[in-house]
Amino acid sequence: MSVLYVSKETLEQMKEELHRMRTVDRPAAARAIAEAREKGDLKENAEYDAAKENQGILEARIKKLEGDLANARILEADNVDTSKVSILTKVTITNLNTRKQLTYQIVSEKEANLKLNKISITSPIGKGLMGKVIGDVAEVQAPSGMMKFKVENISA
Repeated sequence: MSVLYVSKETLEQMKEELHRMRTVDRPAAARAIAEAREKGDLKENAEYDAAKENQGILEARIKKLEGDLANARILEADNVDTSKVSILTKVTITNLNTRKQLTYQIVSEKEANLKLNKISITSPIGKGLMGKVIGDVAEVQAPSGMMKFKVENISA
């Protein structure tokens, strides 16, 4: 598995979510299976099948989150190199097609939230901006076509 860089807050949220899934959701899924089992013939019991499927999905989510936590590394914003675009940097860019200026923070997939101007390091724009310095032009292949962004500023 690859390393997952996250902020301390996101790591705590992940731990809380895992704890909730183990202590609240897992017992609830077991109760739902037990209740469905009591309703009779398991061959024709759609409620039982649905409860078992939901339990399987929950267990897969728990396993994925456990893996993410095992590979998580905390990044502190004050330790970030601002000489080039990297994870946790805030980058101000100008879209050379529309002349619109935007500021994004480059974050991990877990923390990406476009409403908060946080884009994933694995997104097309995030990938295109990685390693760029002030003044560089990044050419990004997006679903809407080729886009060009000029890096105006980089900060922590």
